[in-house]
Amino acid sequence: MSTIGFIGLGIMGGPMAGHLAAAGHEVTGYNRSAAAVEKLVAAGGIAAGSVAEAVDGKDIVITMLPQDEQVVEVFTEILRHAKPGALYIDFSSITPKTAEWTAAEGAKAGLRVLDAPVSGGEPGAVNAALSIMVGGAEADFEAAKPVFAAVGKTYELVGPNGSGQVVKAANQLIVGGTYALVAEAIVLMESLGADAAKGLDVLAGGLAGSKILELKRKSMLERDFRPGFRIDLHHKDMGIVGQAARDAGVAIPMGALTAQLIAAARAMGHGSLDHSALLLVAEALSGKTDSGEATA
Repeated sequence: MSTIGFIGLGIMGGPMAGHLAAAGHEVTGYNRSAAAVEKLVAAGGIAAGSVAEAVDGKDIVITMLPQDEQVVEVFTEILRHAKPGALYIDFSSITPKTAEWTAAEGAKAGLRVLDAPVSGGEPGAVNAALSIMVGGAEADFEAAKPVFAAVGKTYELVGPNGSGQVVKAANQLIVGGTYALVAEAIVLMESLGADAAKGLDVLAGGLAGSKILELKRKSMLERDFRPGFRIDLHHKDMGIVGQAARDAGVAIPMGALTAQLIAAARAMGHGSLDHSALLLVAEALSGKTDSGEATA
């Protein structure tokens, strides 16, 4: 079992840190919210009052933060206090360039670095069923497997540092586009008088089936958009997708449209809702705004 410093105990980081403590690791956590730290302590973890306290002397240092700016800020502090040879795992979803920067700066300080963004949202974090896409060295990936096994169901090394973030961008591209199409399908069926619930049941069992239809069709029909993954965060991720495509010289016309639909949801005031709230955009575009109340 390892000693772990975990920074970022939010909607996903909190459950993940709890799973690591339950697996027998010594997990010291830090978060700007004291309530989040208290939840970790209740789950068997140890409270830290600062990033420095959380990472000092630890075998493994983990971050799960909202975006690049926080990762850069926290990692700069980690560089000052982590012991040489420590393994740094960043579960955040950030740009590939920032992930490559953490790897380069970490190497200078004697740290082993993996970018390991996750997919599965809050349910995946709570149920330790996340899909983890990892960028870095093979030996470091092997060393991190006990961590991945405690928080995830699927984990693969997909290339060198930064590659995990590239695959996460591809994931968000597919997820956003799928939500947009499911939303349009719901509006179409409801508008033409079909039983949308039974229709989605049939679609979920055929070639149109997806994890989104499996997990979200009922809540979308009920207009229950309590966040598992907020529109605001998906908007940030689509910015990463667009930048990665520009850097690679790749055309993503469907991705660009999806990014605009997510931006529209945010502009309509739905940023705090789950990304399945793209249904509200599809309804608005068709003038269907009275199909039910959205649950925040």
